[in-house]
Amino acid sequence: MTNKLMLLKIEAITVDYGAINALKNVSLVLNQGEIVSVIGANGAGKTTLLKTISGIIRPVFGNVEFDGIQLTNMRPEKIVRAGVVMVPEGRKIFPDLTVKENLELGGYIIKDRHLKKELLELVLTTFPRLKERLRQHGGTLSGGEQQMLAMGRALMGNPRLMLLDEPSMGLSPIMTKEIFGLIDLIRRKKNISIILVEQNAHMALEHSQRSYVLENGEITMEGSSSEIKYNPKIIDAYLGV
Repeated sequence: MTNKLMLLKIEAITVDYGAINALKNVSLVLNQGEIVSVIGANGAGKTTLLKTISGIIRPVFGNVEFDGIQLTNMRPEKIVRAGVVMVPEGRKIFPDLTVKENLELGGYIIKDRHLKKELLELVLTTFPRLKERLRQHGGTLSGGEQQMLAMGRALMGNPRLMLLDEPSMGLSPIMTKEIFGLIDLIRRKKNISIILVEQNAHMALEHSQRSYVLENGEITMEGSSSEIKYNPKIIDAYLGV
């Protein structure tokens, strides 16, 4: 791995919730154009990790560096402007706004009208189902369509790094497969780097180049996804086969 390819570097971050260590000495790297998955049980610290990268939570120790920029003490809106956008667990779309209005809110930081138009075209070609529902309220969409909207809204911010928190939550197996196919498509179309937090370990490992296993706030394993997928401990704990 060369520094030229490295986009995100997390060094020894520790996050406390009162007396509880949510993250303990966590280090992680992400290369340009790469999908890295973070798998682990409920309460392992996966969402806390994403919130720390995006500035919602401040670590008590350690550093988060994105393309040479220190994010550790930066405000969340500045981190978005730097090119890091999070798609939160549960989608968090605006149910009373139309699909088009939700997408427009995602592009609020983009001042260049030509770029904003290009990004909207990218979203609607990537998610053609959204194009058919532009005037529909977000709350009336299916779970899978809401996930597409949340991802499309993130794309409207022209990110270089997307943080995806449990994109398959509440979705059928068929829709989960479609969403993961779209995640791959986004990476290929825009060369966007992705950190994928996902309880569906099988899908996460199948659609990422490298993976980290997070247990009780600590990284217990890391490596290529293809290697981790066949590790007996991972099979027993997460894959159920």
